[in-house]
Parts: sequence; structure tokens; C-alpha cells
Amino acid sequence: WGTESRGGPRGGPAVCPSSQLCDPEQTSHHELTSLFECPVCFDYALPPILQCQAGHLVCNQCRQKLSCCPTCRGALTPSIRNLAMEKVASAVLFPCKYATTGCSLTLHHTEKPEHEDICEYRPYSCPCPGASCKWQGSLEAVMSHLMHAHKSITTLQGEDIVFLATDINLPGAVDWVMMQSCFGHHFMLVLEKQEKYEGHQQFFAIVLLIGTRKQAENFAYRLELNGNRRRLTWEATPRSIHDGVAAAIVNSDCLVFDTAIAHLFADNGNLGINVTISTCCP
Repeated sequence: WGTESRGGPRGGPAVCPSSQLCDPEQTSHHELTSLFECPVCFDYALPPILQCQAGHLVCNQCRQKLSCCPTCRGALTPSIRNLAMEKVASAVLFPCKYATTGCSLTLHHTEKPEHEDICEYRPYSCPCPGASCKWQGSLEAVMSHLMHAHKSITTLQGEDIVFLATDINLPGAVDWVMMQSCFGHHFMLVLEKQEKYEGHQQFFAIVLLIGTRKQAENFAYRLELNGNRRRLTWEATPRSIHDGVAAAIVNSDCLVFDTAIAHLFADNGNLGINVTISTCCP
């Protein structure tokens, strides 16, 4: 029982296999969105849409780097708006740029940039604090990257550990990082010291999950400073490494304390933070 790829034995119309049923509406929509493809980066040219003198489109990002049209080599100046294509773009839903890695959303062009900034299917950046490491890759490759490129990071096993930050009196902006493995997942513990406000140094402690936002919702963490008959506790849901540390610090959505508080709990310049990871009941 074969399927004729060029029609039936008597020249009848071609038949799509049942696993690849033809959808005329879907095909038509794809053909329509393909008209907006930039010939350089293959992303979509979205409003405001500019064309060369011959009518060829190129996206705004690529246009800024070009001196001539990539299709006809004609001049890109003066700038010519294609108002007709802009009207069509407003009536079309465009696929997310991360469709090839699993995102199935289609969006109005005004919603597309904001969604892609937070899309779960976008590449993961290195979760280590600071901007020195520019690595990007899949979620599955994050731990391998950390083990090979950041070998100094210590990993402790178990849901209840002590995160020991040494030499907390070091001047300037400093960060301490440790990994914690439990419940079949890896968590990154981060302590940062920085001047959020001029002349006022603060410590920011947070737990990140090496995983998605949805996975992070299954866990809770508790950070506790304990000593000298004092206790300071913070409890929250871990953030996905997709969200990173910076946004949490800006919003103070983490354990925050100043240097005076740190010295109350420190021992010879070393600060121990009790870290407990737990699972949330569905």
C-alpha cells in the first residue's frame, strides 16, 4: 500500500499522507508571512517597513548595517515606507522567532518583540553573575557548560546545606556562587555585594533553578542567617535562570541585608547562609 508522490496511477491529484494532512489555510498563512522575510537574517520585516527603490524589503536591524539592497544592490536611500505592506502586517499573525525550538505561538507584530524577550524557548544564557561569560545554549547544555567553563563553582548535595561566603569584607562589587543538587534538579545559589545606592553597600542572596519557570513553581527555598541569638529568614519560589539575578536585585525580590547586618552574623569575615530547598504540594 504505497502512496504515489505525484498523483495516483492515472494522474489523479496528489494525496498527502495521513500524518501530514494538507491545511490550505495554514499553507496560505505561511505563504503570506514569507513575504515579510528579511533576505539577510530571515526574520520578519515588521512595521515601520522600509523598502529599496525597487520595492524589496529588509528588516530594520539589518538595514542599519547595509549600504545597498541585498536583493538588487540598489540604493537604500532615501528611505521609502511601504504603507501597503504595513497594513497587511497588522492583519497577520507572525510566528515567534523561536518556533524552530518549540514555541507554537503566533502573535500580532506589536506583541512579538515583548514575547520573544521572555519566551521559554529562547536560548539560555550563562547564569553566572557578571557579564564576562557570553555563552548561550539549550537548557540541557547549561550544566555541562558550568562544569567545563566554571570549574571553581562547588556543588553540594542535599536539600539542606550551608552556603559559606568567605571574605565578605572584600572591597567593591563581589559575588559568591555555589550549586546545590536535590530532588533531581540543580539550583544555583548566588550572593552578591554591590552598591545599589551610592555609598550604601548591600548584600543580595537568591536561589535560581537550572530549569524553566514552570519547573521552578514546583519548589520553594528558604535562606536563613542564624547566630548570636539572632535569625534573619527569607522564603520564596526560586527564579528560573531564564529570569536571572539582575531583575530580582532591582526589585529587591530576594534576601537583602546591609553590611552592618552581615557583620552581626559573620565569623571572622565569613558568612554562612543556611539554604533549604523543598517541594511544593500540587
